[in-house]
Amino acid sequence: MVSQVPDSIFFPKEEENVLELWKKNDTFKKSLEQSKAAKRPNYTFYDGPPFATGLPHYGHLLAGSVKDIVTRYAHQNGYHVERRFGWDCHGLPVEHEIDKKLGITGPADVHAMGIDKYNAECRSIVMRYANEWEHSVERLGRWIDFKNDYKTLYPWFMESVWWVWSQLFAKGLVYRGYKVMPYSTACNTPLSNFEVNQNYHDVTDPAVFVNFPIDQDSGVSFVAWTTTPWTLPSNLALCANPDETYVKILDKARNQKFIMMEARLCGLYKGEDEYEIIDKFLGNTLAGKTYTPLFPYMEHMKSSGAFKVCLDKYVTRDAGTGIVHQAPAFGEDDYRVCLTNGVFKKGQEPDICPVDPTGKFLSIVTDFSGMYVKDADKHIIKKLKEGGRMVHAGTINHSYPYCWRSDTPLIYRVVPSWFIKVTSLREKLLANNDKCYWVPEFVKEKRFKNWLADCRDWSVSRNRYWGTPIPLWMSDDGQEVVCVGSIKELEELTGQKITDIHRESIDHLTIPSKCGKGELKRVSEVFDCWFESGSMPYAQQHYPFENVPQFDAKFPAEFIAEGVDQTRGWFYTLLVLATALFDKPPYKNLIVTGLVLAADGKKMSKRLKNYPDPTEVMNKYGADALRLYMIDSPVVRADTLRFKEEGVKDVLKDVLLPWFNAYRFLVQNIIRLDKEDGVKFLYNENSPVQSNNVMDKWILSYTHSLIDFVKVEMAAYRLYTVVPRLLQFIANLTNWYVRLNRARLRGEVDLEECQASVQTLFSVLFTMIRLMAPFTPFITEMMYQNLYQSIDRSMLKGASDSIHYLMLPKYEPAMVDQDIERRVSVMQSVIETG
Repeated sequence: MVSQVPDSIFFPKEEENVLELWKKNDTFKKSLEQSKAAKRPNYTFYDGPPFATGLPHYGHLLAGSVKDIVTRYAHQNGYHVERRFGWDCHGLPVEHEIDKKLGITGPADVHAMGIDKYNAECRSIVMRYANEWEHSVERLGRWIDFKNDYKTLYPWFMESVWWVWSQLFAKGLVYRGYKVMPYSTACNTPLSNFEVNQNYHDVTDPAVFVNFPIDQDSGVSFVAWTTTPWTLPSNLALCANPDETYVKILDKARNQKFIMMEARLCGLYKGEDEYEIIDKFLGNTLAGKTYTPLFPYMEHMKSSGAFKVCLDKYVTRDAGTGIVHQAPAFGEDDYRVCLTNGVFKKGQEPDICPVDPTGKFLSIVTDFSGMYVKDADKHIIKKLKEGGRMVHAGTINHSYPYCWRSDTPLIYRVVPSWFIKVTSLREKLLANNDKCYWVPEFVKEKRFKNWLADCRDWSVSRNRYWGTPIPLWMSDDGQEVVCVGSIKELEELTGQKITDIHRESIDHLTIPSKCGKGELKRVSEVFDCWFESGSMPYAQQHYPFENVPQFDAKFPAEFIAEGVDQTRGWFYTLLVLATALFDKPPYKNLIVTGLVLAADGKKMSKRLKNYPDPTEVMNKYGADALRLYMIDSPVVRADTLRFKEEGVKDVLKDVLLPWFNAYRFLVQNIIRLDKEDGVKFLYNENSPVQSNNVMDKWILSYTHSLIDFVKVEMAAYRLYTVVPRLLQFIANLTNWYVRLNRARLRGEVDLEECQASVQTLFSVLFTMIRLMAPFTPFITEMMYQNLYQSIDRSMLKGASDSIHYLMLPKYEPAMVDQDIERRVSVMQSVIETG
């Protein structure tokens, strides 16, 4: 017999009671045991690993809600769904925290301290907020296995990462080269292009026009423009567009002759009366002309081909002067143009980069030695003015990339790196992307497809310490390279027993050369942490060293979900590695969520305190309300959500309370039926009471229409359509069915009508809680634990002491009466319009 329900409810307290029930009964674990014992088909889900060095925010809770809804739904739809939590433990997020704590400013500080001690510090904080994470995830109602987790620092995980790399190496997809890359001076390491896109700031930078006196035309200078004056001491060439028209002019105010692109005169002059055009010619006539260097630091390179004009069509009429200053150590196009035109030769990269890993000028730049490049801008401008080389100095407001970890300005810098030849996989990547189903589709067809079409080779090495070491051992001359693919292989090659493969454990190991080159030593770099997270489908299974049949049966994943920023992060790295290894996509279905912003549309900021604490919101309104609020928003369609606490409150008021009141009214009348009429109500879905009442038929038809709708939408992973339909259903249930049938439900008509209406309402609510259990796991469990007492156990198969053990309700087409639904809809319209 059901128990009486109080008139009021505090949802957060009820949710805590449910959490205690789940904990006491080990409900999640038992649900997995049941589905495994029943040999249900696998539904594979990959969980993208977060860092535990920071606290979970609304973006994590949003992704967690989506993942939980889909995996709970899959379980209740007849699948076995293993759900393992993962932790990203290596890389810049951890190292940056230690650098701040210990005041480390560069590699010299780490080596003075010792890599072993530095990595021990890193290891000590990787799980700093693990308890807070586990509490938040649990409080959200998300079911996921923390005990059987994976951490990227586990040696067995790292060993599988080695295997992935060895496969790419064997396929000829790996090479070492120099490349101008986004570089974090705060973290002393290059970043991948997709990392750069995560953090842009609007900044004001210098914008200067500088003259370059031409050797072949006395009294005439080229004029170039730059927003990075700090690169001017490294200038080695100029570049013009061969097909554009250039002019020689007389600057009337300065009484100087300049050469620049005709279409860009407007960039330096406000009106035509400020200059006089002396001559016009195509850019190709400027090829090979030489000029006086700005600074003497690299003047010695002039005799070998530097300080001349090169030609390339990347120079446009969009900005500047149409003559681009070339510092090949600090610009991708500069590097390409100067290398192609013999300004420098391969192997000279260290000679053309006078900036150290921390972003400070080397001693060769005598005037600014030891100065951080960004700080040097004003001093360089002053020096150029004093030397008569400054034409005009101003400023520009523009968007500039910042390090996603340290939040400091990035520079572009030539660095040696290990690369994966992603460009050679471009067509396969595009083809495999076509095999995947994305929600929303436009992210796949536009943002992600365009990113793949323009993909670049992926720099996977980092000049850091706390990470999976790149397993390459090389001779001093770089000609002999051994790629190690497992711990066992390294043990055989070195004769040493190995238990851990972090840098401090293997850097000292050498491999005898097979070519008479002495001892091979490991290259110093570690993997980018994105390479590790992209390897997680294999590494979480310790594939191929263990679990081969399990992996083969579960790859690719049925489903993954993360934020839209991962289109250039985890989604991308997963696809690159799966395509390179198996030429198949790593996932079949993918939900992309948007960004959760503060109510004012700004990024959520702890410093500004412009958003409510997630834990406080759940403690105030409950996790079910928060889950529904986020799912019923543009954020599940990859759009932004301006988070408003009132929105969570509205869900409580408009959805959960009316739903609870309908449930409470049902319970009241089941108890009244027993007390007043001596009828002990027992619900059996297989033996329904037949009712001829139109409203009973309508609400039952409407319920089965809801079942059909939810199943169709969930099969298409359109979570965002379900909540609006739920809102409509609850409004119809409470405002129409319950209100118009109060007399019947209370027994004020006759006993037969009372029993029919109670049976109907029980059927509707029992159907609803099964259908909505993945979305609102708490309120459905709370209602079920009480309604369970009035359910005929013979109709329940297997374990039934939790709503989350039950399968989804069956859709019965015979129960749907479109004519009745239409007629009631007309009646509602007439009543509402008066």
